[in-house]
Amino acid sequence: MRPAAWKSAVAAIFVCGWGGNQFTPLLVMYRQAGHSALMVNTLLGAYVLGLFPGLLFAGGLSQRFGRRAVMIAGVVASLTASVSLAAGEYGAGWLAAGRFVTGFGVAAAMAVGTTWVTELSACSGSDSRTGAGRAALALTTGFGIGAGVAGALAQWGPAPMVLPYVVHVVLALAVLPLLYRLPETGCLGGSPRPRWGGVRHPRFRKAVLPMAPWIFGAAGVAYAIMPQLVGDRLGSLALAYSTLLTVGTLGAGALIQPVAKRLDRPTSARAVAVSMGVMSVGLALSVVAAVAGSPVLALVAALGLGCAYGLAVVSGLLELQRFSRPEELADTTGVYYAFAYLGFLLPALLSLLSAVATYPVLLGGLVVLALAATGVILRYSKADLPARETAERQAEPVG
Repeated sequence: MRPAAWKSAVAAIFVCGWGGNQFTPLLVMYRQAGHSALMVNTLLGAYVLGLFPGLLFAGGLSQRFGRRAVMIAGVVASLTASVSLAAGEYGAGWLAAGRFVTGFGVAAAMAVGTTWVTELSACSGSDSRTGAGRAALALTTGFGIGAGVAGALAQWGPAPMVLPYVVHVVLALAVLPLLYRLPETGCLGGSPRPRWGGVRHPRFRKAVLPMAPWIFGAAGVAYAIMPQLVGDRLGSLALAYSTLLTVGTLGAGALIQPVAKRLDRPTSARAVAVSMGVMSVGLALSVVAAVAGSPVLALVAALGLGCAYGLAVVSGLLELQRFSRPEELADTTGVYYAFAYLGFLLPALLSLLSAVATYPVLLGGLVVLALAATGVILRYSKADLPARETAERQAEPVG
């Protein structure tokens, strides 16, 4: 096997991440086109309907048919979704269909792509922590760069409702041939039924689950809610500002991810707890920004929430690798991301609740909930640790 075979798998994750988030900064554009705030926030989270079944079952399918086959299907789904989104100017149904299909592509990247990169990295001599970091970084940079390019093209380019998606289609077509040459990993021909042993582990319930929904909950607040609260002060630059918040959030998340590996300890859930502490601070800053209506403070809050996102997503993956067997890892990763993506429904929920409470009050409630989750994680930080030999193996230096 080529020593850098993992790079092509990383490229596939990057492309699926790009497709998953290119829609986000365009929320302002669709609002200006006449869609309601509830409609655009619902479209933002619509791909969860495609994402959830993909996350829950992609791992089992990859055990039966192979990582490569499922990732190829994921890239094709991401490509097809962009074609549907490009037709969105002809009706919201095309947008809804595109967002739904997008979910399958993102699910393949998260559940199967992460595992594939981890296994390919191990075959090239790196440890599992390095593989998990590569996959998480590819996903985050795909989310960020895809949003940045789409937002810039929509703000200043021709055909703003079409061109951003055409760029993604071209990238997906370029990546597909690379995947056919990659080797298979894992055991093939097994039962397609998912293996949920890792999900049943006490560490998943006590250290990972209280944090997981906040991963994309933080991102949703940063680049879906904050632009709506300060957008009336930006005039014609509202779309550019929304793009800035999205790229800033995910850029901060990408840059801070190596810190999560340094914070990680096999003897406690320290990295997970720190991520939730940063989450609480970021949400508190969002309350201040909402009260002041300040675009500058909203950007600061988004950067803080981005840091929380980056720390949380990597620290959770490292916990999974500590207590999941190799044949369980893809399924456990899928379930982890499924819970994480529950947070992406938060903007739509806040839009509904804004009829009975102001956004500062709602965001303040999120601060209280985040602090409560942090307390749960700290209480069980050292409980139900994996076997000693597993912990020692995870503590080896990163290659």
